[in-house]
Amino acid sequence: MSERNVVGGPLQPCGDDPVTGFYRDGYCSCGQEDLGLHAVCAVMSAEFLAHQRSVGNDLSTPRPEWHFPGLQPGDRWCVVAGRWLQAYQDGVPAPVVLASTNERALEVVPLTLLQENAVDVPADPGALD
Repeated sequence: MSERNVVGGPLQPCGDDPVTGFYRDGYCSCGQEDLGLHAVCAVMSAEFLAHQRSVGNDLSTPRPEWHFPGLQPGDRWCVVAGRWLQAYQDGVPAPVVLASTNERALEVVPLTLLQENAVDVPADPGALD
């Protein structure tokens, strides 16, 4: 993988349960087909999910026809950079995993905003118990 993250390193996986990414490969890869720029690796919160639903981007409801399981708080998901910025501007940004956020997110979102909402998420969140 030659894509880079917003902190200049190799792009790290965002999530595999559920499997995220425009290409459903676990990464926030952004090819030419990804017109929405699914570049921000965000950790879902109840507030972010409710906000997205309120602006017409329902990420909670399963859509089997699109192989979409529906998201819950705690899930990591590659979100559209513009949608993340909209949530930030509305006061409900989702936490961001910088190492897994594609550098192309910087075309839409300033790095300072992503850093302000950065969170470290271990590969196995169950280890936090």
